[in-house]
Amino acid sequence: MKKILLPLILLAYANTVIANDYEIKITKVQLYNLGVKTGKLKTINHIPLLYAPAKVVIPPSQEYIVSAAQAGLISKLNVTIGDSVEKNQVLAHINSPELLSLQRQLLKANGEKQLARASFQRNEKLLQEGVISDRRWQESRSRYNSFAAEANEAKQLLEIAGMSAKDIKKLADSHRLSSQLNIRSPIKGVVLDRMVVAGERLDILAPLYRIANLEQLWLEINIPQERMSSIKIGDKVLIENTDITATISLLGQSVNTQNQTILARAVINDQQSTLRAGQNVNSQIIQGSDKPTYIVPNTAIAQNEGKAYLFIQSSTGFVVSPIAVIGKQQNNSVITGNNDLIEGIEIAIQGAVALKANWLGLGGSE
Repeated sequence: MKKILLPLILLAYANTVIANDYEIKITKVQLYNLGVKTGKLKTINHIPLLYAPAKVVIPPSQEYIVSAAQAGLISKLNVTIGDSVEKNQVLAHINSPELLSLQRQLLKANGEKQLARASFQRNEKLLQEGVISDRRWQESRSRYNSFAAEANEAKQLLEIAGMSAKDIKKLADSHRLSSQLNIRSPIKGVVLDRMVVAGERLDILAPLYRIANLEQLWLEINIPQERMSSIKIGDKVLIENTDITATISLLGQSVNTQNQTILARAVINDQQSTLRAGQNVNSQIIQGSDKPTYIVPNTAIAQNEGKAYLFIQSSTGFVVSPIAVIGKQQNNSVITGNNDLIEGIEIAIQGAVALKANWLGLGGSE
């Protein structure tokens, strides 16, 4: 009967201690025997929410397909995959018979425009002198406007074909036709793909290169749908094994039927050179805290009746302080608590189980 009553007496005593006494008196020798070690309490500026796989992607607005605006034969390629290019840099040369026809149209339209302008200006002077009628002057003006529109159309067709404004002006001044079409880069960026080889015949609008500006990249993060309620736009994202951070800018509105995750998009902060488009990374989403938050080893926390406690060193032993665990970060926990928690105070970081037993009266103090 005594063996049965003893655990019941200890349990009743433990409940009394929890309700009324939050201080443990213990000597240094007893601490040593119990294997208790102390360390300083450290603050933390964020709450770790979860780890999730992510993929580095290029924003759609920063990716371009460079194509041939005219059919022809590739005579030379100047860049290949991985090369950095500047805006308007010549990427390839194409021989295009159709380009000659467009150039002839421009020169013919320019010539007719000049003749019509000379006739219009002459008739305008004769009208002022009263030599011709107003109708004849209007007819010459209409003819000039018509030829000017045709010349402008021919110029725009050459621009669409890929000729630069500089090359068009050179053609208009020199009247020298050329079948060579220079394919230029629309942006400053990096060549991601090359779809053709030298000597290949191209149809109109055939793609040659895929080029992207990599100064700004995104993360596409797959978040379990049951965790989406804790994520919000503006939360920070840490990328494993790097110092690079990102900021969540979009939370998806649909669930992936295959893995039951929701897509979150994060914009990678600042320029960086270690991440690559298409790379798979591990990410951690963190969130700012509006109250003092601390990080402690998991071994510093004692659990009792569904509540968590921390042991703060005092002059006579330890003070038992209730805490709330709000996050996990590898072997550490992120906590908040009452006013007893101040950065730099000494806490028990090892031996919390022994201190808990001593506190509840379930173990000896020797």
